Amino acid sequence: MLWDNKNILEVLKKNGVVVMLTDTLYGIVGRAQNVSTVERIYAIRKRNPEKPCIILIGDISELEKFSIFLLKEQKEILEQYWLSGSEPVSIVLDCSNERFSYLHRGTKTLAFRLPAQTELQNLLKQTGPLIAPSANPEGLPPAENISEAKKYFGDEVDLYIDGGEIKGKPSKVIKLHKDGTVEILRP
Repeated sequence: MLWDNKNILEVLKKNGVVVMLTDTLYGIVGRAQNVSTVERIYAIRKRNPEKPCIILIGDISELEKFSIFLLKEQKEILEQYWLSGSEPVSIVLDCSNERFSYLHRGTKTLAFRLPAQTELQNLLKQTGPLIAPSANPEGLPPAENISEAKKYFGDEVDLYIDGGEIKGKPSKVIKLHKDGTVEILRP
């Protein structure tokens, strides 16, 4: 399958940067817990430095790696969105720990998505959480295939994985407040 490519695992474990299909679009991905990898992706994408990226996780328990401990009600809501598999949903959670300021960019929130695809979850369990902004420079349309991504990034990326043509759309984004209320940020 697409995500069990040994090269992806090898490059990501060495804190490299990969362009590959995610559960929505082509993403430019790297390990979220490595500051230099995150900064490199921001530089390659020319991304607004005040704008956080979505983080893909392989399991709900990985939120704890970011000092996020869910209340029972919050966990139930997350499971409703993520385990239903009806559509990809990124969920914004509070993260006031300054250790993660390189990720939350002063917003004191982080957005996470648990993909529905088992193969992608398995990759994430091996690599750890990955930041996964869409594969395009800020302000340009997301790459729909690997040749478009290569035109955007050239040799600045360590590995390109061709998943064919994709005309996906970004995930729905919601904010999950501590009191369990939900606010839709991107339908």
